[in-house]
Amino acid sequence: MSPHRIERPFRRWLRTAASAVAALTLLLGWFAATGSTAYAQESSAPAAVAAPTEGTGRAVEVRGGNVIYSSSGTRCTVGFNARTSATFFGLVSGRCAQGASNWYADAALTVFVGTTAGSSFPGNDYAIVRYVNSSTVAFPGEVALGGGSNQDITGAANPTVGQSLCHVGRTTGVRCGTVTGVNVTVNYPEGSVSGLFRSNICSEPGDVGGPAFSGTTALGIIVASSGNCSSGGVTYYQPVVEWLSVYGLSLY
Repeated sequence: MSPHRIERPFRRWLRTAASAVAALTLLLGWFAATGSTAYAQESSAPAAVAAPTEGTGRAVEVRGGNVIYSSSGTRCTVGFNARTSATFFGLVSGRCAQGASNWYADAALTVFVGTTAGSSFPGNDYAIVRYVNSSTVAFPGEVALGGGSNQDITGAANPTVGQSLCHVGRTTGVRCGTVTGVNVTVNYPEGSVSGLFRSNICSEPGDVGGPAFSGTTALGIIVASSGNCSSGGVTYYQPVVEWLSVYGLSLY
C-alpha cells in the first residue's frame, strides 16, 4: 500500500471506536470496597478477561490483576501468582472466594485454571487457588497494568508507614501514593479483619483484589476502602507476607 494513501472517513472512525472500546474494557472489574464502613460490594461492570499469550505457545495467561471466574458464579481478581516447588497458585481475596471451588479464565467457564486450596475470612481476608498444570494456560509472575504493560514482581515485604506504593484496580487502573497505617482493623458484616494496612490512594467499585506493590516488591491486595476517587478516599489491603508464610509459598 502506498504510504501516501488516505484512509476513508468511515474506516478511520471505525478504527478509533474499536480502540476506545478495547481501552475501556481493560479498566473494568467486578468486586469493590466502598463506603464509611469499608466493606466490599459487587460492581455490575463487566470484568476484564485473561490475556492471550504471546510467544509462549499457550492460549491464555493469568497474571496478577486478571479476573478468574468460579462455577458458582463468583468473579475474583488475582492479586499475585505464587508457587511452591512446581505447583502454582493465585492469591485472591478470602471474602471473594468464599463458597467457590472451581475456577476458570473466562466467563463462559471453558478454560479451567484450578481449585480453591485454602481460605481465611473473617479474621484475615485471603485465599489461594491451586492452578492446574496446563499446556494451554500460563501463569506469569507479573502484574498486569493495563494497555499491554506488565510489572515484574520478584518478592514480598511488609509495608511501613510512609512507604511509596502503587495499586492496580480493575476500575481505576494504576494509582500511587503512600502507606499511612499498619495493623489496621476493618469491620465487615461477617466479622472483623485485623492486621491490614492502609494507604492514601482512592479506590472504586471493581477494584477489590487488585495488587499493591512497591517497585518489584509485592505488599498486599485491595480488600476494602472508604470514600471515592472524586472526593477522596483511602484503601485497605491484606498484607502478602503472612499469607505466603501460612501456605508456604513464594513469589517469582
